[in-house]
Amino acid sequence: MNKITQPATTLPGTTEIKDEFWGRYIKLVQDVVIPYQYEALHDRVPEAEPSHAIANFEIAAGRKSGEFKGWVFQDSDVAKWLEAVGYSLSIRRDPELERQADEVIDLVGEAQQPDGYLDTYFIVKEPGKRWTNLQDCHELYCAGHFIEAAVAYYEATGKDKLLNIVRRLVDHIADVFGPEEGKLKGYDGHQEIELALVKLYRLTGEKKHLELSSFFIDQRGQEPNFLRKEWEERGQVTHWSGKTDKTDLAYLQAHLPVREQSVAVGHSVRAVYMYTAMADLAAHTGDQSLREACERLWHNMTRKQMYITGGIGSTHHGEAFTFDYDLPNDTVYAETCASIGLIFFAKRMLELIPDAKYADVMERALYNNVLGSMAQDGKHYFYVNPLEVWPQACSCNPGKHHVKAERQGWFGCACCPPNVARLLTSLNQYIYSVHGDTLYTNLYIGSESSFKLGGQEVAVSQQSSYPWEGKVQLKIDPAAAAKFGIAVRIPAWSASAELTVNGESVDITSVLEQGYAVIRRTWTAGDVIELSLPMTATRIYAHPQLRADAGLTAIQRGPLVYCLEEADNGATLSSISLDGAGAFTERFEESLLGGAVVVKTDGFRIDEGSWNGGLYGSMKAGVTPVEVTAVPYYLWGNRGSGEMKVWVRG
Repeated sequence: MNKITQPATTLPGTTEIKDEFWGRYIKLVQDVVIPYQYEALHDRVPEAEPSHAIANFEIAAGRKSGEFKGWVFQDSDVAKWLEAVGYSLSIRRDPELERQADEVIDLVGEAQQPDGYLDTYFIVKEPGKRWTNLQDCHELYCAGHFIEAAVAYYEATGKDKLLNIVRRLVDHIADVFGPEEGKLKGYDGHQEIELALVKLYRLTGEKKHLELSSFFIDQRGQEPNFLRKEWEERGQVTHWSGKTDKTDLAYLQAHLPVREQSVAVGHSVRAVYMYTAMADLAAHTGDQSLREACERLWHNMTRKQMYITGGIGSTHHGEAFTFDYDLPNDTVYAETCASIGLIFFAKRMLELIPDAKYADVMERALYNNVLGSMAQDGKHYFYVNPLEVWPQACSCNPGKHHVKAERQGWFGCACCPPNVARLLTSLNQYIYSVHGDTLYTNLYIGSESSFKLGGQEVAVSQQSSYPWEGKVQLKIDPAAAAKFGIAVRIPAWSASAELTVNGESVDITSVLEQGYAVIRRTWTAGDVIELSLPMTATRIYAHPQLRADAGLTAIQRGPLVYCLEEADNGATLSSISLDGAGAFTERFEESLLGGAVVVKTDGFRIDEGSWNGGLYGSMKAGVTPVEVTAVPYYLWGNRGSGEMKVWVRG
């Protein structure tokens, strides 16, 4: 186990989002999503699949009788809702929401066992089998989500009831797991507690929480393999499918010790949650081998296994990675939670290494895969985020049943909706990072912030016209003149950025460091940085080994990926191609789902009327010229069921 070499840290400053684009979505989460999810967790949304999550706690607490229902990890939905509430309350006080949350916390406390154990599945259904199936049953995963919720709720309200509940739970876990004689040398099949324990350490400063996180990370993949041994002791029986002839350790990222891993494999959400914890621990312990493993895994995942939308996990079989360059568009999985986990990982890498490549991916996943997963009404969600949809195939082809042409009201396994809520309400934590006396601007989101830089309190006001225009202004107001650095990210998609300080042009190439233009000088109140990132629609092409996109092109404008929808272009989108010589025209259309830039260009459609053969023929069908309309990917599916396509011939 690594020696702790750094003290607990807190956020480097405070940031309040004041942004027209993101403010709308944060308000949607506060006014609609969180209340809707509260009702869904209580099984009071008739059109949504029952959750049973609160009911399970009521049974575990002895408030009512009944049987456990839902997934074995159902408790985590309650925890993620509470975490989102904590972040929301830190933005805006809401006495009624706080009362609801306090009542849920009271219920959770009543369900907790005298020794600190907390998991309704084993309390209600299998009380004698605690900690006997770590591979499948997610006890530590659920504990991790409650830890994150407790930290967020305490920081927002100062109330420590949930924090005390999880501290008792963590003490119990430390009594069960560890390197000492008589303790389990195990770890959860679904990573989560590792990153949560680091958050608890940052809050409490208690090294035992960081040490427990390190234990779980260090133990993973060691020989003799704990999960394989546990499975054998259970008679080779799994929770999900009964008796099996093997246990897939790569699926659980337990096939090798984490420091020896270099390729993203297995369940994509588990993977990025683990990578997030690894980066956290590398930052706190100075472990160079962990840092190097994170860098290798990031490189493989984002350069060989990531969709243009920031989605990861290409197969619905196990919600998993497959192999390099295997990125099918119509059978893709790209679970919302996986992209959220990718954003978590990116944030931790930015805290470890100030390199814009991490923020570029964070921006891509946020504006496309994650934002696109939630409907504009805040009440419908995609679990799977495809890049090509044919509704009839989704309903008639068993291989595509997981792909939906319309967002769903809720899910039996509803991990994604509350994950979206907790990310968007904590988005202020992702805009900046601090290294030494330099403030790094990672996301261009309007906000008011305060940081300690150069020995002075520094107010930073950001104004942004993202994502429709690339004009960004930063006003720097130190309490007194001081020398420090301000770094602004030059996105990888930007071809012609311009930068000024107090109206004077700055040669970006002369100050560019790992994708950031870093301006180090003595700053005084009223100094202004202006960044111009011209946004124009651009054709994007895929790596030659990415077979699914061979001969195809996609459209991107600024951080936004675009797609074709049946609502604009008619059915059979596969018959459309772009004119290679066609120019793009761009126009902001206020009538499109709250307003968006629409891209139009010339193209061709196969003329079915010119087809003279049967199912097959020896003559190509003719084509007719058409105007092709593309809309931001995040908006697709909000105008009824229909086809959608990101990659197009041309």
